[in-house]
Amino acid sequence: MIKIFTTIKDYAHYRNTLVHNSVGIIPTMGNLHEGHLSLLKKSMEDNQVSVITIFVNPKQFGPSEDFEKYPRTLDADLAKISNLALHAKNIDKEIVVFAPINNEQIYPKGFNTVIRVLDVTEKLEGAKRPNHFDGVTTVVYRLFKIINATNAYFGQKDFQQCVVIKKMILDLDLDINFHIMPIIRNSEGLALSSRNQYLSESERSEALHLSETLKQIEMFIKNKKDYSSLIEAELTNNKWDYLEVLNANNLETPNEATREMVIIGVYKLGNTRLLDNILVQTL
Repeated sequence: MIKIFTTIKDYAHYRNTLVHNSVGIIPTMGNLHEGHLSLLKKSMEDNQVSVITIFVNPKQFGPSEDFEKYPRTLDADLAKISNLALHAKNIDKEIVVFAPINNEQIYPKGFNTVIRVLDVTEKLEGAKRPNHFDGVTTVVYRLFKIINATNAYFGQKDFQQCVVIKKMILDLDLDINFHIMPIIRNSEGLALSSRNQYLSESERSEALHLSETLKQIEMFIKNKKDYSSLIEAELTNNKWDYLEVLNANNLETPNEATREMVIIGVYKLGNTRLLDNILVQTL
């Protein structure tokens, strides 16, 4: 059964009725696809109650970005969640949708606080989108406090975001377990994203260059070949916003002691920025 709450007051009343402390949270901005639903499925395996939040967060959009155009598809999202619940094996589990009725539920009048993680936010997406991660960490912190969950589920596709949220949890000593779930791709290998719908047919085909390039670099790493010239050649194509190989733990330059690398890139097609990454074990 699905429960829907649009105010903090009503959700808090429900949360206080729970006699257990097994609650998962899946923060989203809606316009759900199979990637989001895979997080919900994992939460349902781990928890008695799974809370999927749907809130288009204005604080993580820059002034020239697509906040107003970002798809708001609550009815379709609820239909997808209902369909998942209908076919779920763990029918004794509860699904809760927290879809704030307005921005004031998350940012009350007079709200003037920013949760900021330094260093790891100052490169990659942070360098291209100033203040983006301030909006991400602030809204995620608020949602963690509102939902009062024990487990949080995020997708690997937004890998830098995952590193940032993990650091926030560690630094603020938040009592929540953090789970990064694998990227869900279509049959051709394109990472699922709400922004994929903006691509034309020809752009969808060209978008595969992103994942194919990451796989090529992965093979170089696994075969202990120098990948720097490959990246340098790729970056002559101005459709790349960035393409880097970094330490997956802290997004620093890898060294001989690095145990896991992330190959991470953003490829631009028209007004659409496509993010993708691959994790590679090195030791």
